[in-house]
Amino acid sequence: MRRSGSPFTGTGTVLAKEAADQLSSVRMVVIEVLVFLIALVLAWFSTRTIRESIIESPFLFLRLLTIAPDQIPIPFSFVDTVGLVTPIISVALGFDAVNAEFNQRTLSRILAQPIYRDALLLGKFLARLLALTIALLSLWLLVLGLGFLRLGLAPSGEELVRMLGFLVATIAYGGVWLAVAFLFSVLFRAPATAALAALGLWLVFSFFWLLLISPVAATVIAGPPEDIFGPNIAYLQTSQALNRVSPSQLYDEIAIALLHPEARSTGGFIFYTRGMLLGAPLPAGQSFVLVWPQITGLIAGMIVIFAIAYVIFQRQEIRA
Repeated sequence: MRRSGSPFTGTGTVLAKEAADQLSSVRMVVIEVLVFLIALVLAWFSTRTIRESIIESPFLFLRLLTIAPDQIPIPFSFVDTVGLVTPIISVALGFDAVNAEFNQRTLSRILAQPIYRDALLLGKFLARLLALTIALLSLWLLVLGLGFLRLGLAPSGEELVRMLGFLVATIAYGGVWLAVAFLFSVLFRAPATAALAALGLWLVFSFFWLLLISPVAATVIAGPPEDIFGPNIAYLQTSQALNRVSPSQLYDEIAIALLHPEARSTGGFIFYTRGMLLGAPLPAGQSFVLVWPQITGLIAGMIVIFAIAYVIFQRQEIRA
């Protein structure tokens, strides 16, 4: 039968209800506490390192995000920590979005109302993306405010633009893993299985892909990294293309270009010279041009993965 009306009728209702549930849940409270502690510890020790080192730079607030404090046992910068925590928060928000409705046998009751599956799935996804955005925005504002109080100066306009661009890229990066969690929530009825599958995929693409799978695949395709004539250019190009399959690689390249104004490339060499680049800083607009393909790739990846989950969900049989 042909459906009457828009398939997305009721999306706003689902979005409002799911967002209210997410923002008032114990899970969100735990995430907010985690965000607050991360912002407090990293911003406090980063500003302390900057003040003790008497760093002279026109981009002190960017250094606040990229410097690794020595006082912390594991010297992670703010960027490193956010890149590690964001996928975990995304998976925590989305691993039981759909299968919980199946297990509680409430999905058939919801769909018995004048609402289509399209609106239900899209509303659930947008509500969790909104909750993720609120958590990351809170983290960004906390670090910005604490940096202002500790450093005694306000960020420049260019720093704000770069940091805002980094925030948008972080939301898109988290959106990719939220879509992955949604996909496994549709595929698996057990929430624990969906969570483990999403976290396992994140570990594969964040660590094993870059350290093991990509180098081996590049060697098989283009030959060894070096030959008798020096570095193998074909290997470097193939390795870079394979690395960019990983969302973590795209996110790292965006962070380097936006938070290191001296960066003029997102190639492999850049990762070994972080913080030691020569030359005048690029304007913010040029840095955005440099990483526009990476930002577009993250957004496209989020949309494609959610579309796959959407198609699978549409084909599933739902019984009372």
